[in-house]
Amino acid sequence: MEESAMRKHVTLVAALHIGFSTMGIIAAMIVFFVLSFAGTFVSDVDVASVVLRFIGIFLPFIIGIASVLGLIGGIGLLGYRKWARILVLVIAAVGCLNFPLGTLKGVYSLWVLMQDETIVLFN
Repeated sequence: MEESAMRKHVTLVAALHIGFSTMGIIAAMIVFFVLSFAGTFVSDVDVASVVLRFIGIFLPFIIGIASVLGLIGGIGLLGYRKWARILVLVIAAVGCLNFPLGTLKGVYSLWVLMQDETIVLFN
């Protein structure tokens, strides 16, 4: 495959990661606010309140961190940064566990970023 074709693939991978990461950040904020609101309904039950508070902080935090890393990696890919390629490779590999869309995005990202022509673009 030629270099210009791989540039288009890298741009598409970057756009996918930026788009999904933006949605992930929004989803993390929604989950945080919904679970915080739900916590007001169980404030009189000690165990439920503690569990809901833990989940309401931990889950959005994990989603947010993963999304911010994906956003940073996607932006770095647009500038053909070597570190961004490695970061997105790791994020894509972990994202393969998120069936079905994460698997599709992850496999495509791995395929694009592991091509010899793509590696040359980042060196």
